[in-house]
Amino acid sequence: MHYKPLPTNYRVCSRCIYDERVAAIRFDDQGVCNYCHQVDSLVDEFGTGVEKGRRKLESTFEEIRRNGHGKPYDCVIGVSGGTDSSYMIHLAYEHGLRPLAVHYDNTWNSAIATQNIFRVLDRHKTDLATWVINNKEADDIFRSFFFAGVPEFDAATDLALAETLYRACNRHSIKYILDGHSFTTEGITPLGSNYFDGKYISSIHRMYGGMDMETYPLMTFSRFIWWSSIARIKRVRPFWYLSYSKEGARELLEREYGWEYYGGHHLENRITSFAHSVYLPQKFGVDFRNNTLAALARNGKLSREEAWARYVAPPHVEDDIVSYFKKRLDLTDRQYEEVMAAPPRNWRAFPTYKRRFERLRPLFYMLAKAELVPMSFYLKYCFPAPEQKPAA
Repeated sequence: MHYKPLPTNYRVCSRCIYDERVAAIRFDDQGVCNYCHQVDSLVDEFGTGVEKGRRKLESTFEEIRRNGHGKPYDCVIGVSGGTDSSYMIHLAYEHGLRPLAVHYDNTWNSAIATQNIFRVLDRHKTDLATWVINNKEADDIFRSFFFAGVPEFDAATDLALAETLYRACNRHSIKYILDGHSFTTEGITPLGSNYFDGKYISSIHRMYGGMDMETYPLMTFSRFIWWSSIARIKRVRPFWYLSYSKEGARELLEREYGWEYYGGHHLENRITSFAHSVYLPQKFGVDFRNNTLAALARNGKLSREEAWARYVAPPHVEDDIVSYFKKRLDLTDRQYEEVMAAPPRNWRAFPTYKRRFERLRPLFYMLAKAELVPMSFYLKYCFPAPEQKPAA
């Protein structure tokens, strides 16, 4: 099979496919980027895919089982119908855990994602707690981010899910959240134009929104500190310790649960599908497929040439997603085109907690080492952010 060769007009990592447009990228004498070295350091620290990691994870699972003795649930797992969260439910039961599944419904779920959630949960008779935001309020938040012209279009969903998980833990006296992130399959997204926190979300909504936030579960700085430092709810990422394969996970889910693939990373939700396949590539020249494809090349699961060929191929765009987006958010064709043509903006133009995270870096380092905040949060948010290079 012939693959399009890697470009020669700008420098590309000799191991993955990150190029010199990636924020804060550096190359060593062999042309390997600092993000590949970061992954290597994490593999060594967490024992990913080797006996060290397996022992650590089994010890953590035993701690979870012991702490949850006598309670209806011993951990919380956020579910979206996607590969990672669905497989996390399977993994939890495989290790004798009793999870409570939690779903934040931003009212843009695809039918396949909803079916996947229930197919996996029904098999194990897993209880599901769902936080449903008022659909008009959800659309008002998305609309405000669109008019702000920033790339973190779906940030409100990610932060709301985290807050919803914490609230579920608090309600049921649970001390552990199992998170489905894998740095080996997804990488850790470089902090360039991509950032979000509770102050950023509320600031943009206050400037561009038209409704009050009444049903949206906003995570403020004080709530974040409470959950991590006072309530001390642990964020455990099992895939950081295991040799995890998305392809293998999908095959198992399809075979064991009748689960269905939805076409690509993050495409199980229609607003996220619009953001990743239309909004980010067309307005910002950003394609987050790069993270997953770079990880596959880095791990030797794909050749760099094949990974690059997939990256430069047009992303899958759901039929009628743009017209659905405009209709749902009550946008005229003119409004849509004006926003898409306007100069891009980013988080630096709005109030955030970023400086506060940097000042409290020693605290967040200790919390990350204790798994009370994600290590990826510490690495991305607690250091001064580099300026983002413009897309070529």
